[in-house]
This record gives sequence, C-alpha cells and structure tokens, in this order.
Amino acid sequence: MSKKNIVILGAGYGGVQAAKILSKKYKKNNDVEITLIDRNPIHTLMTELHEVAGGRVEPDSVQVDLRKIFYKTKVNIITEEVTAVDVNKQVLTTEFSEYKYDYLILGTGSEPAYFGIPGVKENGFSLWSLNDALKIRHHIEEMFKLASRERNAQKRQAMLTFAVAGAGFTGIEMLGELMEWKKKLCKEYNVDINDVKLMVIEALGSILNILDDKMALKAENYMLKHKVEILKNSAITEVTPEEVSLKDGRKISTRTLIWTCGVQGNSFAKEFGLTLNNRGRVSTNEFMQSLDKENVYVVGDAAFLEENSKPLPQIVEAALQTAETVSHNIIADIENKEKKAFKSNYHGFMVSIGGRYAVADVGGMKLTGFLATAMKHVVNLHYLFGVGGFYLIFRYLFHEFFDIKERRSILGGHASAKSPSFWLIPLRLYIGSMWVLEALKKLIGEQTWANASGFGKITSGLGPDSWFRSGNIKLPFDWLLDGTASASATTEGATTQVTPILSSMPGFFKAIMKIMIPNPDVAIWFQRIVVCTELAIGLCLLAGLFTWLASAASAFLTVNFVLSAMAGYDILWFFFGGIALMAGAGKSVGLDYYVMPWLGKILGNFWLGKQKPLYKDETSVYSNGTSAKL
Repeated sequence: MSKKNIVILGAGYGGVQAAKILSKKYKKNNDVEITLIDRNPIHTLMTELHEVAGGRVEPDSVQVDLRKIFYKTKVNIITEEVTAVDVNKQVLTTEFSEYKYDYLILGTGSEPAYFGIPGVKENGFSLWSLNDALKIRHHIEEMFKLASRERNAQKRQAMLTFAVAGAGFTGIEMLGELMEWKKKLCKEYNVDINDVKLMVIEALGSILNILDDKMALKAENYMLKHKVEILKNSAITEVTPEEVSLKDGRKISTRTLIWTCGVQGNSFAKEFGLTLNNRGRVSTNEFMQSLDKENVYVVGDAAFLEENSKPLPQIVEAALQTAETVSHNIIADIENKEKKAFKSNYHGFMVSIGGRYAVADVGGMKLTGFLATAMKHVVNLHYLFGVGGFYLIFRYLFHEFFDIKERRSILGGHASAKSPSFWLIPLRLYIGSMWVLEALKKLIGEQTWANASGFGKITSGLGPDSWFRSGNIKLPFDWLLDGTASASATTEGATTQVTPILSSMPGFFKAIMKIMIPNPDVAIWFQRIVVCTELAIGLCLLAGLFTWLASAASAFLTVNFVLSAMAGYDILWFFFGGIALMAGAGKSVGLDYYVMPWLGKILGNFWLGKQKPLYKDETSVYSNGTSAKL
C-alpha cells in the first residue's frame, strides 16, 4: 500500500471523532498519516457555551487541549489558519506551509445566519464560540454595573432588559442561564430583581419545535413561572444599539439582544469550489462524500444530506455519526472494501433551562426536571470519556458539581460546599494513631500486648499469638481451622473479645474469601498483609501523605472486617472517619500539600503530554539561525 495522507480540517465534534477512529485503526501502520488542522489548539464543547455566557462555569470548562486528546497517538496537530483549499491539486495552504492530502475531511462547522435583517450582526450578540460567550458574559455584567448607577428609570430598564432571539435549544438554554444568574448579579450590584426583564423572541408560533408539544409546553410553563416573557409570532425586522423592532410594529428598548435564530455553513466553504446548498453547507452523497470530489468527505454541520426528505440536523449526534461513516468509508477505500451509506440513529434531544431543570426525549423516554438534567450530564460524561477518558470526567464533575456556585446544579450547593481542611487535622491524627496501634497489637500479639506495660509493649518482640507467626491462624473462618486445638483456641480468643456486628459472614463474602484464602498457608500471608496495610494506613494518615487513598483504604478495610464477622460496632469509627478524611485532610499540615502537586505534574506529563509552546512544536531554531524539524 502506498503512503496515504488523511487531513482533517476542523477540530469540532466531527473532526475530533474522525481523528480518534482513524488513529486507532492505523496506530501501527506507518503508511497512513493523519493530520488535524484547526486555527485553535483546543476542542470547544459548543453545546456548553451557554454555561460560560451565563456565568455558571469558567471558560476552561468548555475547552479541551487537542494535545491532551491526541497525546500518544499518531495524529499530527497543526494549529494554523487555513487560507486556501485546492481540491484539484489536493493541497491546503496556511500562512506557514502547505499540506497535501489523499483524503480530506471537512469539519469546518457552521456560523450564525442573520437572514439579512438590518443591524442584527452589528448590534446583537451571537453564541457560536468561546469568544462570543465571554463577550456576552462581560456585557451582561457591565449592564448590571451601569444600571446600578443609573438614575433615569427608562435607561435603567433598557439596560436590565435582556432579549434572546430564537426559541430553539441554544436560545432556551441561554435564557435558562440568565434566569438563574440574575439573582447573583442583582445581589452583587444592588439591583432590584423586579427591574430585570428577560424575554424570548420567536418568529414562529411555538418554542423548541424539535420536541413534541407536551414537552415544549412544560419548558414554557417553567420559564413563565420564573417570570420570563415569551413573545411568539414575533419576527424581528431591525436591531439598533438601543432597541429591537418587531414585525407587528412593537419596539423593545434593550441594550442586549442575543441572536440564536439559525445557522448556516461556514462561509469559508465557498473557497472549496464544491457544490453548496442554499445555506452554505457542502452537498454530499449517501457516503458523506462531496458531490464533486470522491476523496473529499464532509462531517457535522458543514455537511448537507437529505435523509427521508429531511436535511441532516446540525446537532452533536449527527456530527459524531457522520464522522463514523466517513472514517469507515476512508478505511474501506484504502483497503478496497465496501463503503456504507450514512444512516442516522439519534437517541433523542435534551434542553437544559438553567442548571436545575431540563426537558428530554431520550430513547422514547420523556423526562423533565431532575431526571432530565441528570440524563444530560450522563450524556456529556459519556462523550467526554470517549474523547479524553477519566481526566475529562473528573474535570467535568468538578466544574459542574464540586466548583459550582450559587447552587446552580441538580445537587444544589451540597456537593460544592467547602470548609477549611485544617479542621480535619485532629481527626486525621487520631484515626492514624488508632490504625498504628491496631497494627502493632496484631504484630506483637493481642494477648502479649495486653500483658506488657509501657515500652515493653513494643520491645517485647513477637509473641506466640502474633499474626505474623506461622501456624497461628487468627481468621475465624471454618474452612481454615480443621478442628485443631490451637486453631480452636485462637478462634475462641478472637471471638470473646468483641461482639461482632454480624453473627456470620454473608454467603457472597464467604465465597470470595474461600477463593482468596483457600488454606492455612495463604491465611498466614493474608494476615501479614492485613497488618502491613493497617500500619501503612496509620502512618500515611499521621504524615498526611496520600491521605485520600489511605482514608479510602480505612473505610474499605473496615467493611471487610465487618463482613468477616470479626468486628464490633466500635470499629465503625474507622469507616465514617475515613469518609470524612477523604475531603482533602492531608492538604493542611500534611505532606500532600507538597507531594500531590508534584505527583500531578509528573503523571500529567506522562498521561497527557508535557505542555510546550505552540511555536516550538514544528521547528527548533539553532543559534546560527538554521532550523531543523523536531
């Protein structure tokens, strides 16, 4: 097979998905080269931009570094602006270089459509990039700041009137964020909340048309309950810096219009010389190939294909599924196999209205409120796991639950409630000391420990009842004892000390223990491991080192003792204390304060790649001015 160059233009949902599928397929094939080109070094989670615009999460929550997604893969990341695409010569030109291809995947996405309405582009805000979201966020904060000082009632009302044009998913989700955010802003800037007006302006007679009428009505009623004004059959005819004009002659005084009324293909697609539809999307056949060039494939919002007389929807699932089709067909072409036609399999639609309410139609299930919001989080987690694994899962959980402010999540503020970790220091030292004492008692022998006094407890050496001595079975498991006198005595000594919480082991746990500890020889080594584990837990807690793991081990070991019918109620201290200590107890007066940042850096470099300046990715400049490819 001759060498094949696959170039992917655009790091959106479709482009990233195609790159991951192809890199996995050809990770050991040096005859296939995969290049992903985007002007930015990040993959933006477009469906979450409203959370940034509405002040719920910080900008980094919707950005994923491409180098962290494709670290240790064969995908070459090029962060450059493509200035021209020549589909005849099969080459992409940037301001720095040219990139030849055998297969081109266009994932250039879409952009807002303004339908020729005067003043919308100049005076309104779009929500189609991270930069757009930040502009909206800063503008809204500025409006509250100015309104707090404005004496003129009409001017103040215009500043505090926030209009969202378009009642599709993006518009309703943006409006939902404003519903929640306004409470915080009113408190921060000392503005009367009754002066704030939120409205949705929709040209059609209904909202959320992609959902059924019942679900759309629930969303509408929720917004009305929160004093949102919904203007239906209200087409916008003109927008000025100070007002919005409607078709019926009404004029709305506002300084803020957020435009979400529609999208079209990225205007850059005109440079390709390929067949476009009337909305600037590249027309494709059923294999997601351009109608003009068989080796040019299109994914996501940039593609136009009619399926059952309906155009390909511009949603994330469509982007992911077209990417799967495109990847399959490029692989099929390289390997002379049969291509497959695109066939959609959408699982449903979800729209959040703030962080605590949503409506969803997923897999035939119609959900609202908590369940719908939870389902939306599950879908997001599923996507992020596929893109970046557990790293992105943890990031998402922190942004959406543990770092959330103003109770703007389905868990309210419970998961984000924080207190200084130094309050946990006494508990950490106490539980650590108790684990060390438990380990020493077992190491020396419980009876030997009880009979000795002072330092003699430690200096007396291993007693005949030590958990370390061969033949001294301390685990009261009937299949280990075999009726021997020494074992019986040991069991009697063990069982008379405490009244176990459980009178006998549960059946499932007994089956596990029989597999792990099948005979007395293994039991002795298991006992030694238990003692060493207890000692390690105690020392780690005392030092504040790997405190989370030590605390989790404390809780886990306690559960095992209880299920083994060896422990009384007094041991539960170790369980509940361990759970409490998992809240960062080692970060105050503990080694975790120093070790965890260092370890995070080391592991981050190993798993995600060492961060390096973009301009040093391609060439290394020597002192004499010459350069060499890295």
